[in-house]
Amino acid sequence: MPSQRGITSGLARFGVWGTTLLASWMLALLVLQVLFGRQLERIQTLQLGRDLALNVRLTELTLERYPPALISELTGLELLVSQQPSRPTKETQGMAQRRQELQQVLCSRLTHCPELRPAPNRSGTPEVWIELFSPLEPVWLRTPLPMARAWPPQPMLLLLALVSAVVITGVLYLLLDVARPLRKLEDAVSRVGEDNDRDPVPEQGAPEVRRISRRFNAMVRRLAEAQRERVTMLAGIAHDLRAPLTRLQFRLSMPELNADERTRCQSDLDALERITGQFLLYAGGGEREEYVVCPLDQWLAETVAGQPSNQLQLQLSSISARIRPIALGRAVSNLVDNAFSYGTTPVVVRLRKTGSEVAIEVWDQGEGIPSSDWERALQPFQRLDSARGRQGHCGLGLAIVNHVVRTHEGKINFRQGNGDPGRFGVIINLPRDETKSTVIP
Repeated sequence: MPSQRGITSGLARFGVWGTTLLASWMLALLVLQVLFGRQLERIQTLQLGRDLALNVRLTELTLERYPPALISELTGLELLVSQQPSRPTKETQGMAQRRQELQQVLCSRLTHCPELRPAPNRSGTPEVWIELFSPLEPVWLRTPLPMARAWPPQPMLLLLALVSAVVITGVLYLLLDVARPLRKLEDAVSRVGEDNDRDPVPEQGAPEVRRISRRFNAMVRRLAEAQRERVTMLAGIAHDLRAPLTRLQFRLSMPELNADERTRCQSDLDALERITGQFLLYAGGGEREEYVVCPLDQWLAETVAGQPSNQLQLQLSSISARIRPIALGRAVSNLVDNAFSYGTTPVVVRLRKTGSEVAIEVWDQGEGIPSSDWERALQPFQRLDSARGRQGHCGLGLAIVNHVVRTHEGKINFRQGNGDPGRFGVIINLPRDETKSTVIP
């Protein structure tokens, strides 16, 4: 059973669109009356002139054989014989124009051009006297002069206005209740996964669109819950690993271990610490960090400052962009660490403009990753052992980079080079958006 709230909302929407239809009908009727009302008047005048021309001609033929009194008695026509019709005290401009138009029609259809004079108004309908051709005495025929009615309008105009109102209301309904909510839903769908704290899509518009929006919001809530569970799981794993790492670190400080065992334990400890750090970075993601505008050349120089200066080359242009500096700094540090760990020095970090984008490039002199594995390298927990796998790596390094770059609405690409500036490079392309942000000096 529908709820009371749903029934009330439905009745309100029905009232709104019913009022819109009625208003559109009135507006369309007014426009059509202005555009085509005069044309309809002319058509009516032409039709009236045809009928009167026929009556006038028949009456004139009858007058040739019978007296006017007999014709008036037999036909019921009101004829004025041997007199000039009296003029009304007042004739409106519309009546005068209508009478003149009717006279023009009669003149075009008769062999002579009859004179038309206004007759006194007796029944509320304007009337005119039409001069008949009579060889013996002047005869005038009295006939009504129908005027174009302002209200109610002509049935054809009413029908055309109703059709126009239905079309206008339908277009408004599609634009306001279907197209606009669907555009909001489309925008929300395109941003799924970028921000888990986005406001739900308003459940507005047509009933079908509201149902889709409601189900979409439920899906987003489920995805957000799954994301929170994933983050909690990864953070929990990393947290649980901290305790045994601390104990291992403590045991390494004991004097009972010989040098070889101490070296192996230290290597295992470093591997565990690296894995734990990768889990924490992947779980964090950097989505809650605010965007700021900062000079990328200075920021990059600070980010890679801890690397060996004799094995690292910087080729930086003076560029500013809108970024999340901590999250993107972790991504760049991952790329530089990978270049030192798996590639061949020197490592080159380059910053340059590419059209409307900024390119952050990390090059090394090694063989790199085969092109067939480039897409797989960006997936989490993918260890490319044949190319770059080593102890202490869980396959999250490039996945972290890819995730951070996507939150910046950027792209990550791999490229093989000829040695200038390197033989294998990872390129981060970011849009240059410097609006609505805090600026880091």
